[in-house]
Amino acid sequence: MSNTLRFSKFHVLGNDYIVVDPTRTAFDPAPALIQALCDRRLGIGSDGLLLGPLEVPEHPGAFGLRIFNPDGSEAETSGDGLRIFARYLFEAGHAHGTECQIHTLGGLSAARFLAPDGSLVQVDMGVPSFKAGDIPFTGIASQLEVLETPLFLPTGPVTITALSLGNPHCVVFPGEVSQANACRLGPKIERHPEFPERVNVLLVEVVDRRRIRIEIWERGAGYTPASGSSCAAAAACRRLNLVEDRVTVQMPGGTLDIEFAPEGHILMSGPVQPVFDGQLHSDWKS
Repeated sequence: MSNTLRFSKFHVLGNDYIVVDPTRTAFDPAPALIQALCDRRLGIGSDGLLLGPLEVPEHPGAFGLRIFNPDGSEAETSGDGLRIFARYLFEAGHAHGTECQIHTLGGLSAARFLAPDGSLVQVDMGVPSFKAGDIPFTGIASQLEVLETPLFLPTGPVTITALSLGNPHCVVFPGEVSQANACRLGPKIERHPEFPERVNVLLVEVVDRRRIRIEIWERGAGYTPASGSSCAAAAACRRLNLVEDRVTVQMPGGTLDIEFAPEGHILMSGPVQPVFDGQLHSDWKS
């Protein structure tokens, strides 16, 4: 094991992560260090950091993963993070065959390699919960579902649908789906006191029953041109009967395909692109 930080970097539709493998390099995930590594001018630069594989005693054979936002906070799960980590496991020789299991704070997820070279990955994002207590959302009783519920902002009320996929998401149909509107509404909703753990914010336009268009403001990261959070937008649209069981999500960074399995699981598929492998210079200071 090296004491010099070695890492790999991958992206999906421009959403990029640093992968640090603790079996190959020593690493202490202090928030200040993660912030410095994710800094695009003074560090490696990324939308987050993935630490794994880690041992998961309660799930033998699964690969443990910790996911960190660029502000140093830890995330329960991430669709893009799961797919990037699966590709890394394939590239590094940790994962063999066509499937693997990944364990995060959000639970256990199955990843499937749809291409022989590991470049196309499908992940099972689990079954969404719209219950306020699971998100969590404190604006209504915990056992109720957050479906087309008013949320009061300083600029006026907005109607939201919120859900948990192991991490919290808030979906808004604002009329204007643009980067500017995502940057205007996103921070207000992300840190709204009725979302005590903060929340990812998704602005959605339903193009037709097989296609939606979204803009994304991510908890702990800010405006993002593409993200696996898109599956939450699709799930909200499906719950409101606005789309079919297969839907394409259009984002400024590209598109992802979402499928709703009969048992309620959300399957997300898309490409994963390696960027580079690297090593921090011994003189680098965080």
